[in-house]
Amino acid sequence: MFQCLNEFMPVPRQRHTKSKRNRQRSHQALKTTGVKSCPKCGQPVLPHIACKNCGTYKGREVLDVMKKLTKREQKKRAKELAAQEEAAHEEHEHGEHEHK
Repeated sequence: MFQCLNEFMPVPRQRHTKSKRNRQRSHQALKTTGVKSCPKCGQPVLPHIACKNCGTYKGREVLDVMKKLTKREQKKRAKELAAQEEAAHEEHEHGEHEHK
């Protein structure tokens, strides 16, 4: 009868050393995300994800960001996007001339 009880009893584990614990935790650190700027509007974008501001991915428009907006909001948004694209384009050209 006592032998059956021992089979299901928990067995205490060995204590881990500080170095073992710290070595295991060394891989739990947070890594920085590789945020890039959108080539069309200049907003920060995660890699392999379409830009939420202008809807472009790999140089072509894949999302219609104007679809859910009213006409007044669409006009306002179109002006903002045009200004952002112009600023991003000038910044991109300025960066190329610097490297040459």
